[in-house]
Amino acid sequence: MELHRNKQLVRRFVQAINERDEAAVGELASGELAERARLWVRPFDAAFPDFQMAVAALVAEGETVVAHLRCSGTYEGEWLGIPPTGRRFEDVDEIYVFRLAGGTIVAAFGVEDNLTRIRQLALTVSGPGDHAAEVS
Repeated sequence: MELHRNKQLVRRFVQAINERDEAAVGELASGELAERARLWVRPFDAAFPDFQMAVAALVAEGETVVAHLRCSGTYEGEWLGIPPTGRRFEDVDEIYVFRLAGGTIVAAFGVEDNLTRIRQLALTVSGPGDHAAEVS
């Protein structure tokens, strides 16, 4: 039963982010993680105001829940220093590992498929020292 509760906690956390409910994010996550989540959501919401994350799968073991999320949104504000295009990205895979303690989420780390997101948005992103690689 505890594993089910842990997965439900992560599901509610994702729902709170989807609803931009900062109070609920603060109740479901503790301390620094709650603040970091709010600091992540604000700029992403400014760039993609309709973004939503769908839960594709949740796997729980002990106090750890792994979430496979699919994120979609419309590019309506600056992101990565690039002006908006109005294009959408759909079902971009994100994998997050959440650590729970005392009925709250206390830590999280994740990997997002930003390459697919950038491709779907038809963006060109370069950085200092970028160069074409040759493949033989």
